[in-house]
Amino acid sequence: MSATNSVSVTNSAAWLTAPYSDLTVGDAPYTSAAAGELVIRNRAVAVNPLDEVKQSTGNLMYSWLPHPSILGEDVAGEVVEVGAGVTGFAVGDRVIAYAVGMEKNRNHSAEGGFQLFSVVRADLASPIPDDLAFESAVVLPLAVSTAASALFQSDQLGLRHPTAKTTTEEPREWVVVWGGSTSVGSNAIQLAVAAGYSVLATASPQNHDRMRALGAQHVVDYRSPSAVREVVALLRDEQLAGVFAVGTGSAEPAVAIASALGCRRVSLASPSVSMSTLPRRPRAWLSLARFGVTIASRMGALQLRCLRRGIRARFVWGSSLMTNEVGPMLWQEFLPNALAEGRYATVPRAEIVGSGLTSIQPALDALRRGASATKFVVTL
Repeated sequence: MSATNSVSVTNSAAWLTAPYSDLTVGDAPYTSAAAGELVIRNRAVAVNPLDEVKQSTGNLMYSWLPHPSILGEDVAGEVVEVGAGVTGFAVGDRVIAYAVGMEKNRNHSAEGGFQLFSVVRADLASPIPDDLAFESAVVLPLAVSTAASALFQSDQLGLRHPTAKTTTEEPREWVVVWGGSTSVGSNAIQLAVAAGYSVLATASPQNHDRMRALGAQHVVDYRSPSAVREVVALLRDEQLAGVFAVGTGSAEPAVAIASALGCRRVSLASPSVSMSTLPRRPRAWLSLARFGVTIASRMGALQLRCLRRGIRARFVWGSSLMTNEVGPMLWQEFLPNALAEGRYATVPRAEIVGSGLTSIQPALDALRRGASATKFVVTL
């Protein structure tokens, strides 16, 4: 089951050695696959806002992570070890995986993504076709997991699951994805369409054609002062199954749409205030205090409005699918077949920032400056 037992394997990682510090490349332990796990030789990794937020805010987020630790959720590469009890994978397989080393009660070093060899859960991995480049496929894991959790978990929008084949029936229910050009939003559009829903997405005008190519039937400019009114007018006579809010500032318009159209469920992927506004330095107590007051007041007002309107608005956490039926549905049933058959697009577009572990910090710096309809990727 292993390609590594007979040789000595040297591993390296990009370590977060202290709060607020830049990543430092150094030696890392090689951990073999336990039952239910794979070891992947990473060939590409992608950076996500969660990584940048952890680096920029010290212990404000992911306070359970020790220092040093290895961040990173999106990995793509080749299987080098298959743990006991794992079926459907073999050494040499090309895969993508959702690395969950940043989550609670995980091996925070072995299961982090920013290293040459990562341990991943086999039930959060999928084979990829030979003609799909690692750097293109690696944009998916965290984004598609978060989107699926928001759309299909019973405590979120609770939508019906995607089917094995595209349905020929005319969709009769709609889903609104506010923030369709984001990593999570782009995947939410595809998943909702695969589940048989019509989708209205918001995006800036330069991304409207991309949204339609993913399956959105209507696209509205989220920056327009009349965006909420436009969405409500388009769906006035339709049945709205749920609203998914992605991106800073998306919660308020999402709730306004749900309220106007009599929808009772909103899933939230982002807070009302971006953590990227916080300075990346220790002892920034005044900035932290201002941030806390602002986000508490805005989210408090939002939840009060939801309470008055009978709307359930909840934040989604991408890794929550590890503990319910959405994980197996997505990673074992839907995604492998959809990728193999070419009916699922790897979005957003990958922008390769560099090669090697030393390029991960520049990728995080680029993410902090901002990204639109793209994900920053490093090849290894």
